[in-house]
Amino acid sequence: MHFDIITLFPDFFDSPLSSSLIGKALAKEIATVNLVNPRNFTTDKHRKVDDITYGGGVGMLLKPEPIFAAVESLPMLPRREIILVTPQGQTLKQSVFKDLATNYDQLVIICGHYEGVDERIRQHLVTREVSLGDFVLTCGEIPALTIINGVVRLLPGTVGKVDSLKTESFETDLLDYPQYTRPANFRGWEVPEVLRSGNHKLIEQWRRAEQIKRTSDRRPDLWEKWSEDEG
Repeated sequence: MHFDIITLFPDFFDSPLSSSLIGKALAKEIATVNLVNPRNFTTDKHRKVDDITYGGGVGMLLKPEPIFAAVESLPMLPRREIILVTPQGQTLKQSVFKDLATNYDQLVIICGHYEGVDERIRQHLVTREVSLGDFVLTCGEIPALTIINGVVRLLPGTVGKVDSLKTESFETDLLDYPQYTRPANFRGWEVPEVLRSGNHKLIEQWRRAEQIKRTSDRRPDLWEKWSEDEG
């Protein structure tokens, strides 16, 4: 998987992309990340990437010329998606990460700033818009990092125990079950006896029941969807 990140702040990615599993995956070239600064594609002496909006209004918009030029400078792989991170986009879910990890070889991610981008970027360049949720952040680099993280961890070779990905929250529209480690008794709070029984069938039944209960209590919307799918 190859990522091209169109960003005004390439340094923002230095530490997150060199840490933990993602850093190891990039070191092993399971995925590659190319950071592209649109200021390098400006044609004026001030390297201006933003301007005022037509019709008036507060704030500045990212200009189309440097964004188009930055994207058009990139090599194009056969299965490419050009993503704009914006509050107006599709809410990121695990199913979106799986789609991107499975069906694409190249993800170009445009990090928005200021009041957003010129509409022509959205209409004539972008192929998908995504959002972290119903809120606004100061920059698009944070959701871009989220996309990189969520996709790379699904690529073969990133996570050591592949089976662990199959039991996570949202894989079956159910939240994850409670999990415990040693000690068995901490400040009087004990690990459920069934988990210490060694009876794998009972443990599996307990975990399933806890998934359903936790989802029903915390995310009734997911529980309702799961119930409908179960028939």
